[in-house]
Amino acid sequence: EVDFWIIPIIQGFVQIEELVVNYSESPDDDKSSPETPPQESSCVDDIHPTFLVALISRRSRHRAGMRYKRRGVDKNGNVANYVETEQLIHVHNHTLSYIQTRGSVPVFWSQVGYRYNPRPRLDKSENETVSCFRAHFEEQLKNYKKQVIINLVDQTGREKIIGDAYLKQVLLYNNANLTYVSFDFHEHW
Repeated sequence: EVDFWIIPIIQGFVQIEELVVNYSESPDDDKSSPETPPQESSCVDDIHPTFLVALISRRSRHRAGMRYKRRGVDKNGNVANYVETEQLIHVHNHTLSYIQTRGSVPVFWSQVGYRYNPRPRLDKSENETVSCFRAHFEEQLKNYKKQVIINLVDQTGREKIIGDAYLKQVLLYNNANLTYVSFDFHEHW
């Protein structure tokens, strides 16, 4: 009876755009000469194919918070500032979907202080983290079947402690449906 009074709210972003690919706008060098007959197109869509692109992002209500104030995982396996982003492309009566998730590293960690980029610290031991890490990825794998984890933390600087703890938890979890990749922006800068 009270459902009438409840308004669902999503914190996120939605944008839908129609895109047209115009192949006829090519440099003068690519245009055919007067001796070359124009090629016939078999379909209107081949001349100017139309794509419908949608981008939908949803932020989780669990463990939401300000950066540097909310980090890591909680006792239920929810990670801080978790966002699911889906990109949909509709073309020629086919819809393609790509989903990307992001969130804080799923170990117990924090950053204390108000200065810019405070030093991270681990708040619980490896053994205390195992069950919450497992809960996080069991939910992920239930929803998405397989996942590629891309660890973006600094692998050599002040964030190394977090990156090492993350890799250790992945190795302990040892699930064939997880692929772990470490990508250090500082190394490729």
